[in-house]
Amino acid sequence: MAEVLNKTGLTALDELCVNTIRFLSMDGVQAAKSGHPGMPMGMAPAAYALWTRHLRFNPADPHWISRDRFVLSAGHGSMLLYSLLHLCGYDLPLEELKKFRQWGSKTAGHPEFGHTAGVEVTTGPLGQGISNSVGMAIAQKYLAARYNKDNYKIFDYHIYTICGDGCLQEGVSGEASSLAGHLGLDNLIVIYDDNHITIDGETTLSFTEKVADRYRAYGWNVIEIGGDGHDIAALDKALESAKAQTERPTMINFRTHIGFGSPHFQDTHTAHGAPLGEDEIKVIKNNFGWDPEKSFVVPDEVAKSMGQCKTNGQKLQAEYRKMFDAWAAAYPELAKELKEALSGKTVIDVSKFPKFDPATPIATRSASGKTLDALMPSMPLVVGGSADLTPSNNTHFKGAENFQKNSPTGRYIRYGIREHAMGAIMNGIAVSGIIRPYGGTFLVFADYMRPAIRLAAMSHYPTIFVFTHDSIGVGEDGPTHQPVETIASLRVIPGLLTFRPADANETTAMWKYILEYTGGPVATALTRQNLPVLDPAKYPNMKHFNKGAYVLVEQAKPDVLLIATGSEVQLAMMAAEKLAGENIKAQVVSMPCWELFEKQDKVYRDSVIPPAIKTRVGIEAGVRMGWDRWIGDNGEFVGMHSFGSSGPFKTCFEKFGITTDAVIAAAKKSLAK
Repeated sequence: MAEVLNKTGLTALDELCVNTIRFLSMDGVQAAKSGHPGMPMGMAPAAYALWTRHLRFNPADPHWISRDRFVLSAGHGSMLLYSLLHLCGYDLPLEELKKFRQWGSKTAGHPEFGHTAGVEVTTGPLGQGISNSVGMAIAQKYLAARYNKDNYKIFDYHIYTICGDGCLQEGVSGEASSLAGHLGLDNLIVIYDDNHITIDGETTLSFTEKVADRYRAYGWNVIEIGGDGHDIAALDKALESAKAQTERPTMINFRTHIGFGSPHFQDTHTAHGAPLGEDEIKVIKNNFGWDPEKSFVVPDEVAKSMGQCKTNGQKLQAEYRKMFDAWAAAYPELAKELKEALSGKTVIDVSKFPKFDPATPIATRSASGKTLDALMPSMPLVVGGSADLTPSNNTHFKGAENFQKNSPTGRYIRYGIREHAMGAIMNGIAVSGIIRPYGGTFLVFADYMRPAIRLAAMSHYPTIFVFTHDSIGVGEDGPTHQPVETIASLRVIPGLLTFRPADANETTAMWKYILEYTGGPVATALTRQNLPVLDPAKYPNMKHFNKGAYVLVEQAKPDVLLIATGSEVQLAMMAAEKLAGENIKAQVVSMPCWELFEKQDKVYRDSVIPPAIKTRVGIEAGVRMGWDRWIGDNGEFVGMHSFGSSGPFKTCFEKFGITTDAVIAAAKKSLAK
């Protein structure tokens, strides 16, 4: 083996590998004429050491359940990750690196889950990746507590994250890191790329806090490494110490230099977010002894050396498989449960559903809680929680133990008043591919969680966002807590299913659909106020709930369609009854999930909302946005046209004109047109 150079812990071959990573990253950004070269240049030594000396993975099987997870929270440095994936043997050919940021390539501008083998979560929006990592660490702790037995360590892995100043300035990372410290997630190791530069310039412009001290205050184990980013001997020692750590997550505060090796752009914001230019790259390569005229070069000895990652990974997984098979033989029921979960198989026993008395009104948030009480005891791989609104959200199910540092078998997470973090952490739990997380807060606070909801939809994470207090029905809390525009804003997110059930029975049907559906995230909008209970025996079309909309009150040749969601379905039904007394036939449509309805074939959609009937009324205690699609040019809308106001909920509905009489008047106005 070559002699260690400069007491850094890197051999001559190691140095060659590090520079290969650097130059692939620079070349990729330059070829795209777009990207962020500086971070990969500064972090190449640390990332190389982490991936080749510490990370346990198998490029031949990116989904091996006991692999270590690596999250590039500083997702703008994506060429660092793509270079590592290519060199370590993942299915990412060199040609893909040459197509960085181009249409149809596997090397998107920021890492995308499900798009590129080896990418664990979608990152780029700063702070989300490190917060996802907290969820991934929670998932590992729970899975290990449930499945590990004696010498059988079925889930035995760490979560490694590289983040930068941007991640640590975003508030979401602070919330998540605070919770990680409280929970003592010693399986979480963060390397902070402390390069002192952001897009605007030096961090001293706006960021002078002692990050290491802040993380110590969170309850983390903090290791500080100075220098220029090449003290890999110290980093190796720090990583070994972190892996041996118990009861605390670890942050390694690693001083680096952005754009390392660039004569003109090192330690400048220019290296952060723009190509260095061909002339500068030639100078850098020449200074490092490389041919300045060649790009995307992988020396044979580098390919051979880093290619060992794949051989080593296959050996690790083969050893694991033997242990797994022995465990499965010893614990067949647990093995069956795990294999079914990995296959995506979920069967809901409808006989467990609670029975709701049509004579007793109940809020849909309460019906949701009763449904969870009935289903969750037999669903050990569904984990709940709330952002400090458990009694209001009704998300805690009977018998649920809290997930805590000393009780990792707990299935209920107390997120505290940390909605931003809750969304991102749940996404991290969801990417386990085994555990389904749900977490609750008020619907109006979905805005705090929007980045996480958006990423869940983009990445198809099966995260369950439970929102309650869904309208002006919140009442006395007033306009700050009345989400008049929020449900419309959720419906515009591609790939998100948003449910607003009309009663208790629609709520149970909603949970059945959600728990069986793994194609992406879902959001609920549940009432604070009590609602009448619909009797499925009286309204047989309720069986079509999972189609997103159905005819609740049917008429032969209806004069007008009353289309409603959630709590306003009752207004439509009462209006239809009164209109019948005036010989006006009103057909009532319950529309709990627009997105599901849109997925149905045209024949079904037309049977629910017949195109020939132009007289229509949309009814929802929210803004009109989106409703014109369903009610058309002749349609009328009964809903909100402003923010709400403080007052008893019945008064709010009356004062804002969301009443049975208003629906009747709207129906007549539509007919008059």
